[in-house]
Amino acid sequence: MFHRTMPSVSTRPCPADARTALEQAGLAPAWARLYAARGVTHPEQIAHRLPQLLPPAGLLHIERAAALLADAIAANKRLLIIADYDADGATACAVGVRGLTLLGAQVDFIVPNRLEHGYGLTPDIVKLAAERRPDLIVTVDNGIAAVDGVAAANALGIPVLVTDHHLPGDALPDAACIVNPNQPGCGFASKNLAGVGVMFYVLLALRAELRERGAYAQQPEPDLRALLDLVALGTVADVVRLDANNRTLIENGLARMRAGKASAGINALFRAAGRDPARATVFDLGFMLGPRLNAAGRIDDMALGIECLLADDPATAQQLAQQLDTLNRARRDVEADMLEEALAILASVNPTDSHSLTAYQPGWHIGVIGILASRLKDKFHRPTIVLANSENGGAGGSLQPQRGPTGLPLAGELKGSGRSIPGLHLRDALDLVDKRHPGLILKFGGHAMAAGLSLPAGRHEEFSRAFETVVRELIDPADLEGVIETDGELDAADHSYQLAIDLDHAVWGQGFPAPLFTATFDVMAQRVVGEKHLKLKLAREGEVFDAMRFFHPDPLPDRIRAVYALMPNEFNGQQALQLKLQHWEPAGESLQDSSCKPQGDPGLT
Repeated sequence: MFHRTMPSVSTRPCPADARTALEQAGLAPAWARLYAARGVTHPEQIAHRLPQLLPPAGLLHIERAAALLADAIAANKRLLIIADYDADGATACAVGVRGLTLLGAQVDFIVPNRLEHGYGLTPDIVKLAAERRPDLIVTVDNGIAAVDGVAAANALGIPVLVTDHHLPGDALPDAACIVNPNQPGCGFASKNLAGVGVMFYVLLALRAELRERGAYAQQPEPDLRALLDLVALGTVADVVRLDANNRTLIENGLARMRAGKASAGINALFRAAGRDPARATVFDLGFMLGPRLNAAGRIDDMALGIECLLADDPATAQQLAQQLDTLNRARRDVEADMLEEALAILASVNPTDSHSLTAYQPGWHIGVIGILASRLKDKFHRPTIVLANSENGGAGGSLQPQRGPTGLPLAGELKGSGRSIPGLHLRDALDLVDKRHPGLILKFGGHAMAAGLSLPAGRHEEFSRAFETVVRELIDPADLEGVIETDGELDAADHSYQLAIDLDHAVWGQGFPAPLFTATFDVMAQRVVGEKHLKLKLAREGEVFDAMRFFHPDPLPDRIRAVYALMPNEFNGQQALQLKLQHWEPAGESLQDSSCKPQGDPGLT
């Protein structure tokens, strides 16, 4: 079996001057310590007020985009949004449809089918779009690489406004306008906007343009804050880096959910997931709502998810959300089967011989390969590419591969999805493979941590060798060993239910990780619950804590050094603090502790 060494544990550096400044500004010591360790130096950076958002004018060409849309509205032209089939694309589409409608536009949408059309604004999608006779095509969460698609639209006399956040290729499409913080020449201070965030910014600029044209001299301006619940969901679900700008968008979206101001579709997704929007958290968005929305694009048609987000009638929204929940349950079953097969394939792999993982099975469902790549990357801490036949996983919820007369899956183009680890920019690695092996990769795109690609059928082994060679050149071997970053020891007095609630309600995510702590505990009691979880009582400095070790039922020794999170627990009307164990080692072995120290001091090793 493919084994790797245990991850090392380190304490996140915490500049003493920043911590002191935050305490002097009124933050509680525990919060000052956590925020200072994440680069915060002033309370304004965590105030998350909407006026603190970066101004739209910083986005290259956004004024041109606003004028283009305002002219279209004035001329009563038909706008058509081309969406993407993930949660970011779906929320961006819903924000676009809702926002443009609020601002007076005639707007409709098309979302590509993963199997029939592929990703983004392809010539096939342009042909389908032309049947709607649009006067302007607007892409959301795609388009920056659609050189052929934009050319096809131009040939039909349909201008294209591209709104995207993905990294551009060597050539930009010949669009009427491109708004993308990552396009060449754009000085926008946050390169981390999700696709839904870019569309929201375009709407802010359009409203400002309409204001300048006198559109609101006799009527109130539309309140675009009503879209922030959708912006928050898409931003969290796309796992973009949570810089201060993204945290502000998410915090205000969560506030609307908790205040009962979320859209009918968002509320319906909360109910389908068995969660309470009045207590909405980033966890809910990323692990409860996001997967249910994504399930439509993975194994059916993302139009179902978009329709849920656009529904204004609560009963209609609930019916659609229940369909999404059913699809998500089916997706989990498919994912579990694929993971079992993948682990069997990798059983003979020696980690010392491999810097990357490439897995392929003819019958795998293309809608689930991204999740599988993420699971394998997390388990083995290697850049991972998962491939499947492009025919596998059509519309209508089919979870079985299409097969030819011989009973074998039909041969065709291979679709791949990749996930990376810190230290390897995945898109750049694929670009290098492409340059060294022309024709091996048909197309690719993505980010540092995630990417998609297509290969000719039958060339997965050749790709695997080429990818491994590139990864070996680009990655530091030390990066192949996982590191768990913690915030060191938490004072015993700070272990409280209220702190757990406050941490649970704060905005954490990629680039701004949720707090983890370390301590040595005596294991007073332990038992398996639900057949796969370990429920514990842990003692430290005279205090006894309830704790859970999820999905790991194996017993622990009598004394452990643990990495854990604070978790609020409510059961039968009782509220209590619970510790969530993330990692443990026998006490006295390799974990060493330190509290928040100036940068440069050694932490956990």
